[in-house]
Amino acid sequence: MNLITYGWNQHLKDLPLNLMSDQSVGRIISEYKGQYKLITERGEYLAEVAGKMRHQAETRQDFPAVGDWVVVRERHSEHKATIDRILPRFSKFSRKTAGSATTEQIVAANIDTVFLVMALNHDFNLRRLERYLTMAWESGANPVILLSKADLCDDLQDKRTAVDSIAFGVPVLTVSALNDEGKEQLAPYLGTGKTGVFLGSSGAGKSTLTNWLCGRQIQTVNAVRTDDDRGRHTTTNRELIVLPGGGVIIDTPGMRELQLWAASDSSLDHSFSDVEALAANCRFGDCTHQSEPGCAVQKALKDGRLSAERYRSYLKLQRELAFVRRKTDPQARLIEKAHWKKIHVQMRRRPK
Repeated sequence: MNLITYGWNQHLKDLPLNLMSDQSVGRIISEYKGQYKLITERGEYLAEVAGKMRHQAETRQDFPAVGDWVVVRERHSEHKATIDRILPRFSKFSRKTAGSATTEQIVAANIDTVFLVMALNHDFNLRRLERYLTMAWESGANPVILLSKADLCDDLQDKRTAVDSIAFGVPVLTVSALNDEGKEQLAPYLGTGKTGVFLGSSGAGKSTLTNWLCGRQIQTVNAVRTDDDRGRHTTTNRELIVLPGGGVIIDTPGMRELQLWAASDSSLDHSFSDVEALAANCRFGDCTHQSEPGCAVQKALKDGRLSAERYRSYLKLQRELAFVRRKTDPQARLIEKAHWKKIHVQMRRRPK
């Protein structure tokens, strides 16, 4: 088994592996409730993490995720392996776990391209795409927007224009698996040694695209509901799939809930570069873009250069990012506390 087929590349070759005589390198190709399937040069194994690794793990990110390269001990006769450690990740797409807990869930690791899949039917949602873009920029991989089901769209150019208006500098590809159109556009992003991941909501067509690229039925596909074009989960767990044309793709279950996880200000700036460009022209450097005089953002809202929907989305993601920071970073909590203390002091000093 040649690991280059599974995405082994020059970046990984340059890592100091420091392998013991009984250790080898493998890649996680699927995960289900703490059980892993991985591939090494000797074949495919069911695996679990070593007791020492489990004991030393402090957070969820200390455990393997699909796409991770790991150091393992193979038990070839049993078709099983033990995972001793994770090799350094060069990228990862993470989200906050669903529910009230503020913990990280790594969706895919060591990816070169994040394909943000959005169908050109009722799945089309610019506000959700802004959220995906923010998280994609944070991942360390390159985002590509993949507009699927072009055969169902009667206003393709209008939708392309709408996407271009919020996805500055991001490639936008339009494909139709049903009509076998647009496959050649994906070729530059897929190939030997490259890894991509399909991300999107249920019914966006991720599994259909996987089957299309493979040229055969790899993933089960369900029809969407005819009344609202909403899909059901066809892919139930993340899985790494080798493409016949070279490279690998990680197919993921549809995400009905996608909450930010520790996105940086620079990621938000990438996704909302138009808002940031406007803010740079505000009279005051600490402008909150609410009611300050000389606010360039408010001026753009009034004259129509910036839509109210996009601005509200920007503010919403800012609030979510601040919330995650407060929950995960003690220093951020202290800064936030000091900020509000200062505001309350100023309010008390105002004349009655």
